[in-house]
Amino acid sequence: MRLRIIDAFTDRPFAGNPAAVCLLDGPEWPQERWLRRVAAEMNLPETAFARPSGEPGAWALRWFTPTEEVDLCGHATLATVHALRGDGLLDGSDGQVRFATRSGELRARTEPDGSITLDFPANGAVAAEPPAGLAEALGRPVTEAYAVPGLGELLVVLASEHAVRALAPDLGALALLPLRGVVVTARADDPAGGGYDFVSRNFAPSVGIPEDPVTGSSHTALAPFWAERLGRTELTGYQASVRGGLVACRLLGDRVLLSGHAVTVLDGTLHSTP
Repeated sequence: MRLRIIDAFTDRPFAGNPAAVCLLDGPEWPQERWLRRVAAEMNLPETAFARPSGEPGAWALRWFTPTEEVDLCGHATLATVHALRGDGLLDGSDGQVRFATRSGELRARTEPDGSITLDFPANGAVAAEPPAGLAEALGRPVTEAYAVPGLGELLVVLASEHAVRALAPDLGALALLPLRGVVVTARADDPAGGGYDFVSRNFAPSVGIPEDPVTGSSHTALAPFWAERLGRTELTGYQASVRGGLVACRLLGDRVLLSGHAVTVLDGTLHSTP
């Protein structure tokens, strides 16, 4: 069985966010135990499994961290579209693809410049009291926090891009909090010079991801959050992890378009079949 590692939200290898992608042939899902074991073996932020749904450009899609299945993942979806395009499996659909997922139907399309655009539901953020222990886990006071119910994450706003980049949280303490993840964000220090409008970092140790390199799903909340603050519906976010990655965002009502490139860095054979 073919298995690829694809770096998403980057145009160069060893940057962006890596995802394993496994395109399945059968009409049914393999046993969940097998899916989980493959994801644990890959030990990447996400492993995506996709199988055809019987129509051109229609696929069923599931995502797994090393420890659990998740409802929504942006970078592994982008990586899956990259794999489908590379295999010519979108030729009969004009580069359009529909995914049946635990979050409902998600759409994506390939662009003439080689990028891929994801069409995801926007996730609203509402002001919230930070949980006890968060300030200690982050190593700094928390004065502005927002819950993102659709993602199970907490959005924490810091004073500057420098503060986001310099953050060195206690990941063990973060894993004990009743949250799927914590996203820290700030307005870019130099939007014109840097080429992006806001920065973020995403920590999700409770689901096996100490720090996610580039998180597409979080940008479904970051895009509307910063669009309201900056007064624009087209923005670019930079996720300031060690690998780093750019996410072009466009807010369309209750939808967010997320665009980026992807690069295949490994293409091999999985010798354990379902």
